[in-house]
Amino acid sequence: MNILVCIKPVPDPEKYGQLKLDEKTKRLVREGIPTVINPSDKHALEEAITLRDSLGGKVAVLTMAPQFSKDKLMEALAMGADCAYLVSDKAFGGADTYATSYVLAQAIKKISLEMDPEKDFAFDLVLAGNESADGATAHVPAQTAEWLNLPHLCKVSKLELQDETAKNLRAWKKIDQGEAVFQIDGPCVIAVSSEINRPRLINAMGIIKAKKKPLTIWNNDDLCLDEKKIGLTGSPTQPGELITPDLRRAAVSLGSEADKAAEEIVKIMKKAGVLE
Repeated sequence: MNILVCIKPVPDPEKYGQLKLDEKTKRLVREGIPTVINPSDKHALEEAITLRDSLGGKVAVLTMAPQFSKDKLMEALAMGADCAYLVSDKAFGGADTYATSYVLAQAIKKISLEMDPEKDFAFDLVLAGNESADGATAHVPAQTAEWLNLPHLCKVSKLELQDETAKNLRAWKKIDQGEAVFQIDGPCVIAVSSEINRPRLINAMGIIKAKKKPLTIWNNDDLCLDEKKIGLTGSPTQPGELITPDLRRAAVSLGSEADKAAEEIVKIMKKAGVLE
């Protein structure tokens, strides 16, 4: 079973207090902020490694990020991935989820072709975390699936495979009414929730082995992508007005009579525009 896992370096949650917005570009200033592998992506990687260990095959890891993010790929290799790919180019900068998913999908196609030129698609599964800790849009897995023309499921909390080809895959996800079970034929794209497993800790042997595993770096010259579809130019979504919320709070005493207090609450909410 061949599995590709998309991961994303995100700002360390413990350093969120240091994050700032560039008022001109209206984007996060990430320079100087330590990064970690997006937490839900670690769960996706753990699931891939567990399936590989059980059914055989390979686990490839892919990220679109600056060159300094190689250490996150080394971490993924130390966890147990077999090979890693970094797509990095200034032309990719400023990409929204639409442009990001396009680049990822084209990179996945190139990796697939290199792994097995005789197959239409060399991967049985493409896994990712359900959403990133910084953007939290949950768009990229589904958008990547659309670019690849593959079926997709999100928020998956459990996977069950019948064989090493991912045919008749069963997936569980929590819904408002309880839990839903889906059957889907691979290859497919699955976005997992943090409930699916507990990522393993990296040990010294994993770090040693990671240094001997292949890590490939591609730029746009390697991918030959249309510059109108990548980066800021290829991003139809742009930030709007930046608004700083008013975080001040005030306590209002409404007395002890419930009926009168309820009427007063309704008046306050209508004045605030919450109710019509």
